[in-house]
Amino acid sequence: MQPPMGPPPPGIVASGESGTHPIAREADQRELSKFSQTLQLITMPSSASVDTTTASCKVAEDAAVRARWVLDPPRPPGLGRRLADSIAETAVSHRNKLRKLKEQPLSGTISVLEAIFPILVWFRSYSPSKFKNDLLAGLTLASLCIPQSIGYATLAKLDPQYGLYTSVVPPLIYAAMGTSRELAIGPVAVVSLLLSSIAQKLEDPDANPLAYTRLVLTITFFSGVFQTAFGLLRLGFLVDFLSHAAIVGFMAGAAIVIGLQQLKGLLGLTHFTNKTDIISVLKVVWTSVHHNPWNPYNFILGCSFLIFILITRFLGRRSRKLFWLPATAPLVSVILSTLIVFLTRADEHGVKIVKHIKGGLNPSSVHQLQFSGPHASEVAKIGLIVAVIALTEAIAVGRSFASMKGYHLDGNKEMMAMGFMNIVGSFTSCYTGTGSFSRSAVNHSAGCETAMSNIVMAITVLLSLQFFTRLLYYTPNAILASIILSALPGLVDLNEAYYIWRVDKLDFLACIAAFFGVLFASVEIGLLLAVMISFAKIILNTIQPGIENLGRLPGTDVFYDVNQYPMTIKTPGILTIRIRSALLCFANASFVIERILKSVDEEEDADIKGTAERGTQLVILDMSSKLDEHRHIWNCFS
Repeated sequence: MQPPMGPPPPGIVASGESGTHPIAREADQRELSKFSQTLQLITMPSSASVDTTTASCKVAEDAAVRARWVLDPPRPPGLGRRLADSIAETAVSHRNKLRKLKEQPLSGTISVLEAIFPILVWFRSYSPSKFKNDLLAGLTLASLCIPQSIGYATLAKLDPQYGLYTSVVPPLIYAAMGTSRELAIGPVAVVSLLLSSIAQKLEDPDANPLAYTRLVLTITFFSGVFQTAFGLLRLGFLVDFLSHAAIVGFMAGAAIVIGLQQLKGLLGLTHFTNKTDIISVLKVVWTSVHHNPWNPYNFILGCSFLIFILITRFLGRRSRKLFWLPATAPLVSVILSTLIVFLTRADEHGVKIVKHIKGGLNPSSVHQLQFSGPHASEVAKIGLIVAVIALTEAIAVGRSFASMKGYHLDGNKEMMAMGFMNIVGSFTSCYTGTGSFSRSAVNHSAGCETAMSNIVMAITVLLSLQFFTRLLYYTPNAILASIILSALPGLVDLNEAYYIWRVDKLDFLACIAAFFGVLFASVEIGLLLAVMISFAKIILNTIQPGIENLGRLPGTDVFYDVNQYPMTIKTPGILTIRIRSALLCFANASFVIERILKSVDEEEDADIKGTAERGTQLVILDMSSKLDEHRHIWNCFS
């Protein structure tokens, strides 16, 4: 018995994971409703007295009109066209702002300043209670930032003070220009590793540290220029080419590589390899331990405080009231270990110490930037890679906290803020800074209200540079290694990797390619493999789009995939197919035709097995994604 047929639906409705959306909206409603006449021809009883000849002619005429539209559609824009449209849109936006500025100088100037510096907006409603929360969060942030900054600077093969410099100027600029309330700015482990692994191929940090420092500062300048350009020209979609799966694998591989690099400080080794792959590092560690004398005091000291930091982190997770405990544990470890070394004179018994840290305000480094020389083009390329990685990490962290707090994060403003702070940072002895996930989590847990917590943190670090750097002379290197090691578990997300495996095997392939590439080859090879696999997935999805058979949900005019929703009802004699691709071209035309014909054959076979009287008399193609793409393109050209 056939299911009861209601009135023909006004249009086919496509479904997705998060809900449904209609294909026919306003302009498309008239076109798609013409299918109802054909539906009536197929489903009406044979005894009905209807003038089928007139209806058939009308349907054929309408089909010819639609065929001319389908056979001559506007071509989809390529990457060059998207870049041109983005630049043109930016130019029009800036032109409108300039015109408003000329017409209304005072209000226009205020509007422009508020757009560039969001601090002028939220500072109007700033209250003492908010400052109290930001002050507590900023001081807590500084207690974690100071030891981490020193450790990340050594990871980047720079002097310790450069990490502290990066925690002063960039946070101040971001607090004025950024839109995230929780994002904590400063040096991070992944960018530090990326800089040291690539830049040391051009300059040896041990043989020529001054040239290496100049190279890193120049890379920072170029990364800031690229980030600012992305924001000004609204080219944020370029960052999306590095998929989330690739980032998960890259972060996990980088965490292991960073951990292996800390064996030098944890074991007190003098000679260490400049390579980052796991084979080279383990080979050097094995040789140093078995053939060269090493001091166990470094290992005992570092592991003891590493266990202390991990215990405080466990306690902080058990009770939210103890959020300050894991945040202050690194600074407490530095103070206690420095006192132990100073009182016992452990440096005279083989314990490696930091020694001199240059204090004072950030010195100018404009004269150290080098825009000419044999490595000029390589420096620009490295700057682009570092800019993309830094932006990806910062925007991902910022958006996660913004969604938790329920406010909007402006991606273009974030890029401009990141870029401008790195440009100015390269002038003031800072290397590339970005948003840190671990410190941002501490900032959020401490109850920050606005970006004022970054200002408090920067002032605290500045005071430490001015007055307390001499007290860090006896700080053991093993403590800095243990602090970095304690921050690495947050970079490895096994649950997310397992989720990627369940959802999309190709995405998981990009994830493990980035992981093993970073682990066994180098950082840049891991990134290259991840990007190549991501592009291969895009091409494969374009060549072989998804094909779904649709059925109507009982009691509604909504159509769903029959495999995903078995309760849907198929209309006898009609096969409704959805093509999940916004692009139909020569590359996937044959595949789509074959899949449609295969679906028709399968439907015929099912009718024969079910002894149905009618075969497939009409095939309806759900081209919702294609129509939406054409509408968008038409609006762009009209």
